[in-house]
Amino acid sequence: MRDAELLLRGSRRPLVIGIGGGGDVVGALATAEATRLYDRADPVLGGLTWERRPIDPVPGPRAAAEIAGAETLAPGILLAGPDTRVRDREVAFAESRMAEFLGEPTVLIDPNDGPAAVAEGLAAAIQALKCDLLILIDVGGDVLAHGDEPGLRSPLCDAVMLAAGARLSTSGQPVLLGVFGIGCDAELTPDEVLARLATVARAGGLCGARGLTGPVADRMESAMELVATEASAQAVRAFRGASGPATIRGGTRTLRLSPVAALTFYLDVDITINAAGRLASAVAEAGNLEAANQALNAIGVSTELDYERNAAGMVSPPAV
Repeated sequence: MRDAELLLRGSRRPLVIGIGGGGDVVGALATAEATRLYDRADPVLGGLTWERRPIDPVPGPRAAAEIAGAETLAPGILLAGPDTRVRDREVAFAESRMAEFLGEPTVLIDPNDGPAAVAEGLAAAIQALKCDLLILIDVGGDVLAHGDEPGLRSPLCDAVMLAAGARLSTSGQPVLLGVFGIGCDAELTPDEVLARLATVARAGGLCGARGLTGPVADRMESAMELVATEASAQAVRAFRGASGPATIRGGTRTLRLSPVAALTFYLDVDITINAAGRLASAVAEAGNLEAANQALNAIGVSTELDYERNAAGMVSPPAV
């Protein structure tokens, strides 16, 4: 089992990725900023090319070839700046706005080619950026879903990224999985997430935890003036004292806040896959995102890609 404190304190240049797309890069900032303030690190922040429908109505993540104003670090891995956009459209990524806020580039990951390709690209990017630790941050806790939870809405992105992280860990790259803002995405309930965390802990995979501090929360609130996010904002609200029921997504999704939402729990990736990684295991060998989506559909799990296609009136492609 990895020791989160040893890894975080010892890392000089961690790569911290929000793995759920959209505003999860703000949740990743909680870990990145803490390493900068308290561990004297020089973190690199990043996320995925998958924006929420209100920002980008095209279903699914954007392919690297669709993106303008970014530098290619490796196949499927880009370095984004404030002007990084979807080509021929006025769609800016959360990572573009985070780059503007930070005054430095962020990493953009195209997950379309599946876990193996993501892992290979990240390995090259880690080397190019001279990073020494990969931290994968999920906001809410749905990365630990079994697939039958009533509120589950977006398991695909997390599953692909956890499977990619497991590949990197197996190859010798130090990797941590972080769960921030338990229940704040209004998918799994706090009780469901805590039950999954307990399962991982019993298997020896809970590596540590850190809570928000005033300076880190201040920094996140400043970032949220530029970067749209709802789930990560709820975690900061919890740190400021909000508790009880709350709503996001225009009032259509309900969650429950408590101080536990202000914590990030760090997990051993390999142990997590074995103890609570049913969905990541299901997509581990998928050759692309479509195959990963169909692998989850095959075990009865609907995904955010299904939802976006249905909302756009699209028919899913045939089985691959």
